[in-house]
Amino acid sequence: MPRLGDYTYIAATIAFTVYGQLILKWRVGHFGELPQDGVAKIGHLFRLLLDPAILSGVAAAFAASLCWMAAMTRFQLSEAYPFMALNFVIVILLSAWLLAEPVSLQRAFGVALIVLGTVVAARG
Repeated sequence: MPRLGDYTYIAATIAFTVYGQLILKWRVGHFGELPQDGVAKIGHLFRLLLDPAILSGVAAAFAASLCWMAAMTRFQLSEAYPFMALNFVIVILLSAWLLAEPVSLQRAFGVALIVLGTVVAARG
């Protein structure tokens, strides 16, 4: 049975995942749209991979994977996985705040449903 401290692995997975998504979106926006030409696409993606902030997002994804593996040693997948839905909630809220992305009423309602579903699934 997991102890309270074991939830740190899930929280760290969420934190690293959210960071990675936000930093990637922020930095990719600075590089502009993906070109249509195949060779230009590859060059564009390569330049993205050389950006230190984007590399930190890739590293965060790797760290999230490590934390998730640690969580899997303490939880059943069906017990831990519902918490991953919180990524959607946190990313939407932080992208509205940090990236000035719009949050419609419909999206806010969807986020509320995700939170409700996560609570129900976590208690089951």
